[in-house]
Amino acid sequence: MTKKKLALFTALLSTLTLLGCNKQEAAKNADSSQASPAKSEVVLKIGDQKGNMRAQLEASGALKGVDYKINWYEFPAAAPVAEALKVEGIDIGYLGDAPFLFANANGGTAKAIAVYKTDPYPTAILVPENSPIKSAKDLKGKSLTMNKGSISHLLTLKVLEQQGLKPEDVTFKFLPPADGKLAVENGSVDAWVVWDPYTAYAELKDHYRIVANGRGLYSGYIFLAGTQKALDDQQKRVAIQDFIYRLKASQIWTNEHAEEFGKEYAKIVGLPEDVGILAFKRRNSSWDPIDADVIKTSQETADFYTKYQLINKHFDVSNSFDQGFKVTK
Repeated sequence: MTKKKLALFTALLSTLTLLGCNKQEAAKNADSSQASPAKSEVVLKIGDQKGNMRAQLEASGALKGVDYKINWYEFPAAAPVAEALKVEGIDIGYLGDAPFLFANANGGTAKAIAVYKTDPYPTAILVPENSPIKSAKDLKGKSLTMNKGSISHLLTLKVLEQQGLKPEDVTFKFLPPADGKLAVENGSVDAWVVWDPYTAYAELKDHYRIVANGRGLYSGYIFLAGTQKALDDQQKRVAIQDFIYRLKASQIWTNEHAEEFGKEYAKIVGLPEDVGILAFKRRNSSWDPIDADVIKTSQETADFYTKYQLINKHFDVSNSFDQGFKVTK
């Protein structure tokens, strides 16, 4: 990687990195938005990952006319979102299914209330252009870096199983995306397991190759999850339902204006324009209600984690969902 590219990538990682908040930090660091503050005293504390819900809602104009206040909190990945939900630092948050289930199996009590279905392709195992690893078959004896309990961890275990390999056949290095990429760059790790926009950046700017992707192995689910306290508050529950309607409207708008929003997404996250467009357009996303199929797939994910002892014992996911929310009126 050239010095110029490394500087650009470091800037991207700095933009994407914001530490998770506990209750006191959340109160200090919130960013607020509201259309009609005089109408209601309801405040929703919403945890997002940069360039996702808030960006789509604001670009589409779907937040116009809200009669409750929104305090936004941005996080770099799912794990701090899960932690913020656990300590009730936020009311609702955006996080992948695997880390959500991993968190709930380890003491979390949040409930998924809507699902953002995306193409799992960009969750991938990547290697540098000149790597001797040509396919997933070549991973035996190699080292891979990822976040523990993340969708990247799930994908890695799925790929190894598909190739007839065991976790012991590779070396796991649990690092956040920034450190993981640098570890691959300096040669201390062989492969990087990550998601978009990191994947798109690595492909387009660093000429990394995808040797395995999430299609057929990972659901592509991202959940909107809420704390039990927020869901039990009837005023907040009404506001949360309204917020989900607006999320669906924003998703429809951004899908219809994918090129336009891809450029805006690039600006928001601090990406080159071509990276932002690729990362957004290949999501092929849709906000949908929680249904029996979503719960069934989630149980399979939890059981897979139990099989590999990431979850210590059987975890019944049924109590991790609230099916009382719709995505369209």
